[in-house]
Amino acid sequence: MKPASRIKATIDILESTQRARVPLDKCVGDYLRVRRYIGSKDRSNIVERIYDITRAHARLGWWLERTKTPNSPRTQVIAWVILGEGAVEKRLNDLFDGSKYAPEPLSDEELVFARNLFGKPLVRKDMLETVTVECPPDYESVLRTRFGEDFAEEMTAILKPATLDLRVNTFLADKENVVNHLEADGIKVNNGALCPWTLRCENKAYLSRTKAFIKGWIEIQDEGSQLIAWLCDAKAGMQVLDYCAGAGGKTLALAAAMQRKGRVVAMDTDERRLEKGRKRYRKAGLSDIIEVRSLSDDKQRKWLKRQKGKFDIVLIDAPCSGSGTWRRNPDLRWQTYGPSLEELIDIQAGILESACKCVKPGGKLVYATCSLFSAENEDQIARFLEAHPEFEVAPIDEALGLGTPYMQLSSLRHGTDGFFAAVLRRKE
Repeated sequence: MKPASRIKATIDILESTQRARVPLDKCVGDYLRVRRYIGSKDRSNIVERIYDITRAHARLGWWLERTKTPNSPRTQVIAWVILGEGAVEKRLNDLFDGSKYAPEPLSDEELVFARNLFGKPLVRKDMLETVTVECPPDYESVLRTRFGEDFAEEMTAILKPATLDLRVNTFLADKENVVNHLEADGIKVNNGALCPWTLRCENKAYLSRTKAFIKGWIEIQDEGSQLIAWLCDAKAGMQVLDYCAGAGGKTLALAAAMQRKGRVVAMDTDERRLEKGRKRYRKAGLSDIIEVRSLSDDKQRKWLKRQKGKFDIVLIDAPCSGSGTWRRNPDLRWQTYGPSLEELIDIQAGILESACKCVKPGGKLVYATCSLFSAENEDQIARFLEAHPEFEVAPIDEALGLGTPYMQLSSLRHGTDGFFAAVLRRKE
């Protein structure tokens, strides 16, 4: 593709996100899936620019408002190419030349707008701090409370693209062997700073053709997400319930930690996502101990009611706002695609109420979110403990540097997505 065609694709995808009102990653995937003629380098360029523009949503909006320019995907792209990529007038006209598969030429109004931006920085000193760090006004108060004097630094850290982290399947391969095979395939990795299962890629990496990926030795998973499974401390022979298993990322981590000895039950209301996990379980060599049970099935819900006090560990990776994943899902800052925060809090409380019954005396209930909001985290746990005195907090070791009594990860301090986890123990 020529550069102008990449710009046209960028505008088209951003326009589709406005029409479809579905997550950005799905819009990007749907667009590229039916255009197989687009090469890998072109895809990478298009996707990177789309996410850069989305990460600069507030700052670009500030410039559009300041220059009295209508805010649209096209004007956002024009502004980004100038402010974010340093384009000059000739370059801009080349990208908007009206040729086949290129955007229409700039109108007189757009050209005036562009000339007001040439040579300007993306960030100006007269911008509000919330604009500079891309903080949605609705969440400013709760995030300032959470981060305190580190608010600006923490929010700036979330603006950086997420790292590419891998979890080593310790059932099939040891870490050193995996590192050697990845390096043989040209992929440089380092050990994770926090989780013993983690490898972090130094640069962008295409893993699908590597031996380690094909053999099921690695899974792509943020180090913070891995830590949730690691904190469960699942052992061989245990009975474990992954109550909100989704496609099975943490289910796999738990089963591998158990060295395929014991039993892991993966449950979720989304049967389609649960079924996707089956192939991953087989590839990882762990399907023998993993049961898949859909909560959308009346039969399985009745089964669950009979599991009172049966499990050593119950993990709840609760549905949440996803605010901790803003660095990889920047559109979530500005757009809610599912339940509201208030609705999510009620859903989480209901899940805790249902799942806690399955924990045996002396067993653990691990509640986790990828949220930065206390209402979904500490406040949710406080309400649960008040209603369930049979549970107590099992504080996380302060020496681990993950937070205590609960794990609270941030992109600035830990280099991960923003995760929360509480380990609770049912009293004997």
